[in-house]
Amino acid sequence: MSPDFASSKSFKMQFTLGIEEEYQVIDPESRELISHEQKIVEVAEKHLEEQVKAEMHQAVVEVGTKICSDIVEARQEISQLRKTICEISSDLGFRIGAASTHPFSEWEKQLITPNPRYDEIIQEMQDTARSNLIFGLHVHVGIQDKAMALHIANSMRYFLPHLYALSSNSPFWEGRNTGFKSFRSKVFDKFPRTGIPDVFQSVAEYQSYIELLIKTKCIDNAKKIWWDIRVHPFFPTVEIRICDIPLTVDETVCLTAMIQALVAKLYLLRTQNLNFILYHRALINENKWRAGRYGLDGKLIDFGQEAEVDIKILIEEMLEFVDEVVDDLGSRNEMNKIKDMLKNGTGADRQLAVYNETNDLKKVVDYIIEQTTEGLS
Repeated sequence: MSPDFASSKSFKMQFTLGIEEEYQVIDPESRELISHEQKIVEVAEKHLEEQVKAEMHQAVVEVGTKICSDIVEARQEISQLRKTICEISSDLGFRIGAASTHPFSEWEKQLITPNPRYDEIIQEMQDTARSNLIFGLHVHVGIQDKAMALHIANSMRYFLPHLYALSSNSPFWEGRNTGFKSFRSKVFDKFPRTGIPDVFQSVAEYQSYIELLIKTKCIDNAKKIWWDIRVHPFFPTVEIRICDIPLTVDETVCLTAMIQALVAKLYLLRTQNLNFILYHRALINENKWRAGRYGLDGKLIDFGQEAEVDIKILIEEMLEFVDEVVDDLGSRNEMNKIKDMLKNGTGADRQLAVYNETNDLKKVVDYIIEQTTEGLS
């Protein structure tokens, strides 16, 4: 890193963090998803205030950290949120699961939360919204300058399949082994304005796109753009939305640290008048499909070499790419743990291992519940 950045105590403070996780609410007897009738939210709001909220399906609870100055604070925040929701849920007779699809619950049986916003989405989207029974991880990294945020979002698209594969944690859907390590995006792809975004050359071009959609009544505000990465319409952040929610809080924190490091490295390159190559959306989509299908067992396309490369090798290269910013961000420990994730497999790999051993999807749910509290003191 350049001496100016290396000597600056404010370097990591530029890249503040926010984490959002969506949890499954599970009946401990049937192991099915179950409506908690917002009881968890009502109790949790007394402790967490606006950091917990209901979602469209009544079997979902979402939490969000406060703005965190670094990865240490982010770990503390998301760990406390997970722990609190798990404890409240247990007291109310529920269990919490961190996986991006439930192994066998059917979306047709799920209740929708009464809310004018959700009613509007259901009215417009119909069964695409009703069937959207998925659970994600969203990570925000603070970037004050919108033009810089847009540049980083453009550049970072290349790395999204790498992050997606590393997070993969949704191999089952409605009682079936889908053959995908992450089936979540296949469910979400039915929505409009999802997936890998195009490149926008300027904030003005991006704003014109938003205004056109609003003018033609496609959307009423930019929050209804649900791309895998976006410049947040209201917060000064780049928001990465491609990841499955990991089983453990350790995995969430490692992914968050990697995302922050990628943003910081791309920021650093830009300040040195260096740019990362912008690849065509169609090419990145090829890698996203492979990442969802095969997870860490597959190959991605190295566009520079025009060759297939094992994804684990490309993730190792991603670690090397961000290495110069890691110590200044204070995330060396998390970066080292990513190598453990490569060795131990993703949540999808571990769910499948339980199923292959037991041939029982209820045992898989039990494992999800157990892993959700792993590492929470």
